[in-house]
Amino acid sequence: MSSIFTKIVTGEIPSYKIAEDNKFLAFLDVFPLVHGHVLVIPKKEVDYIFDISDSDLSEMIVFSKHVAKAIKAVVDCKRVGIAVIGLEVPHAHIHLVPMHTVNDINFTQAKLKPSANELSAMAEKIRSQFQ
Repeated sequence: MSSIFTKIVTGEIPSYKIAEDNKFLAFLDVFPLVHGHVLVIPKKEVDYIFDISDSDLSEMIVFSKHVAKAIKAVVDCKRVGIAVIGLEVPHAHIHLVPMHTVNDINFTQAKLKPSANELSAMAEKIRSQFQ
């Protein structure tokens, strides 16, 4: 059975895309910890991040780095944190979270519920800085 992320990759479920290439996709988390929270996934469905091949994992980190720089260019934050939890969705993914404090990347806190307009605007801002 396909994960929700595979359905995003295939276009069955819409997303707020930030960037993609032939192997990876970055899109906004629709229930973010903070504004600008992005998920980076491999397009190939792999449940556990450490089951990704070494070369693909290396490429995924470099892809994430470029996304993080785009986030940092438009979101007021001290850093863009990175987290891999891997329990919520059976598809490997990296969270890129703009942070002022360590609590900004605390996954036990309440999630935001931005509007579709807010998500679209944020995605456009981050996409405009992606290189």
